[in-house]
Amino acid sequence: MKKLGLLPRLIIAIILGILIGLFGPAVLVRILITFNGLFGNFLNFVIPLIIMGFVIPGIADLGNDAGKTLAITAGIAYLSTVIFGTATYFTGSAILPHFIDPGTMNFNPDQNTGKVLEPFFESPMDPIFSVTTALIMSFILGVGIAAVKGEFLKKAVHEFSDIITKLISNIVIPLLPIHIAGIFANLAYQGTVAKVLSVFSKVFIMVIILHWLTILIQYTIASSMAGGSPFEKIKNIFPAYMTAVGTQSSAATIPVTLRQTYKMGVNKGIADFVIPLCATIHLSGSTITLTSCAMSILMLQGGDVTLAHMFPFILMLGVTMVAAPGVPGGAVMAALGILQSMLGFTEPMTALIIALYVAQDSFGTACNITGDGAIACIVNKISGFKLDPQANEAYIEELVK
Repeated sequence: MKKLGLLPRLIIAIILGILIGLFGPAVLVRILITFNGLFGNFLNFVIPLIIMGFVIPGIADLGNDAGKTLAITAGIAYLSTVIFGTATYFTGSAILPHFIDPGTMNFNPDQNTGKVLEPFFESPMDPIFSVTTALIMSFILGVGIAAVKGEFLKKAVHEFSDIITKLISNIVIPLLPIHIAGIFANLAYQGTVAKVLSVFSKVFIMVIILHWLTILIQYTIASSMAGGSPFEKIKNIFPAYMTAVGTQSSAATIPVTLRQTYKMGVNKGIADFVIPLCATIHLSGSTITLTSCAMSILMLQGGDVTLAHMFPFILMLGVTMVAAPGVPGGAVMAALGILQSMLGFTEPMTALIIALYVAQDSFGTACNITGDGAIACIVNKISGFKLDPQANEAYIEELVK
């Protein structure tokens, strides 16, 4: 199973979970529910640590390299994330009600009145501190380390971040398919799994279309500022898109994104700075997915999906996902804290959004990194450079080798 990617393992887990819930003995469903309770409590325990492990070094790194180009790049990347997250909200508000009946499902285990199986036992794991405390501490420490240029503390938080990344990649991600199997086994046992699958197959299609429209808009804006055709730029960056679809990793796609950005004529110094930075901080595709899936789950639950409720969540997504780990599903792991604290997600809702996010993670990552090329064109123009593909021919040949 370890040789399979996370997405195939999740698909297998969902199928097995549904089969167990429909045809398996109740005792097996209870075993999975017991595991889910333990795993959910463990996730709740580590979420504040995940937030600190990613946000502190992310902010510290940005502040340490402070400069005009950094400020411009970070500002454009964050603005892109917020704008397309907000556009997703309005799109979802118009489309989702056509195939989601609000309040038709209950994801709160304490209020479920249907066929309910109890776990064999429970083991509470109280977090060391709350998500809100973790966020506040992360901002204070991140900005403080950058301000005082605390190299010792910076090294320490990076090592702590490495520990958290190992925790996610070696423990959380491998156990995730079992957790997802338990969620779908319980849904199938309660008779609601068909409804969930029907809704989220439509949400998946909506998300992919929004990704493609986002890329078109980003390159239209870039071309209006820097010159040239948006379609030529999209054609140029397409190899990076396909690489990201295959690898599910922004970091692994950086060499291809750089090469294609050189081909668009972006100044080498600008490209070398913007592309690796945006691979970490530009997450418009991930924000589109998380906003769409969060709204869908909240609608099914009958929760609050007003702009006043969702917009602060979108604003925080652009911050909490900074320096998310380079593993499949890393962005949603970084966002778990605000999903719970700001949107009131329960453990079953959290498991669902993880499964839904990972199912399209390749396309979300591809949208993220494809947009990096558009941002590089914009920063190139603001910095006073013109697009000049011939100037980068030597560097392109070097990257091809």
